[in-house]
Amino acid sequence: MAINTTPQNSAPLEKDFSTVHSDHETRDESLARIRTAGSIAISPELFEKLYLTPAHKVKGDLRYKFANPTPLGLVGFVIALTPLCCALMGWRGAGGGGAAEIGAYYWFGGGLQLIAGILEFVLGNTFPFIVLSSFGAFFLTFATTLTPFYNASGAYGTNSAEFHATFAFFPLWMGLLCLFYLICSLRTNAVFVLIFFQLVVALGLLAAGHWQTAAHELELAEKINMAAGAVAFVAAIAGWYLLLSQLLEVLDFPFQIPVGDLSGFIMSGTQKREKMEKDAAHQV
Repeated sequence: MAINTTPQNSAPLEKDFSTVHSDHETRDESLARIRTAGSIAISPELFEKLYLTPAHKVKGDLRYKFANPTPLGLVGFVIALTPLCCALMGWRGAGGGGAAEIGAYYWFGGGLQLIAGILEFVLGNTFPFIVLSSFGAFFLTFATTLTPFYNASGAYGTNSAEFHATFAFFPLWMGLLCLFYLICSLRTNAVFVLIFFQLVVALGLLAAGHWQTAAHELELAEKINMAAGAVAFVAAIAGWYLLLSQLLEVLDFPFQIPVGDLSGFIMSGTQKREKMEKDAAHQV
């Protein structure tokens, strides 16, 4: 049973079974027959909600054979980011740049997101593959820098100012990457757009905090880091919301929560070319 997208004017969920099973047919036999003879079609809006990318065609039926890896990537994202935000904001006496959560950065932020990214690659979902893989690499890089074994700060000796001034470029350019993602997410949904917008601001603030630390403006740096944590916390909450929306959809709950579909907000290149061809045909 293959999963295909349907035009927006067709039914969002459609099942087609070629034959009617007999009274003596077992449940397993029935399911096996349905898998080979039937089809399920989902709307572009549902496809975008489940995979965080506009609906597109790929060869084969891997999207049916394998589970949707997108919620797994979101789990890794929120479990790694949320504690970091709490540490940056100093909740309940937390601090230390979130170093106590290094295990979550390695296994949730890095491991789960990389696994999900690879599976998105297998399914042919390019945008979520790039996003999840790059964020997995981000958290692995962050965790590696905090790991004493790699002694990243040791290369600077007692000159901690130079370390902070140098490390600031990492969140700065990650923020630029998130800006690219923000632009591309305008064809997905409003929640995804909000996540990237908040991350662009938060990463810029983190870079500024490191540079203020390098300039020995420690009080100002602490305030900037708290602001970065607060801004990123909004992105984390949006991530939790997006995760819940996908889990409810996957389990076919009788109620769903909206994510603000934007898949039709910007016309795709394919749609634009088709429109131009139709207009040219009418003029002939």
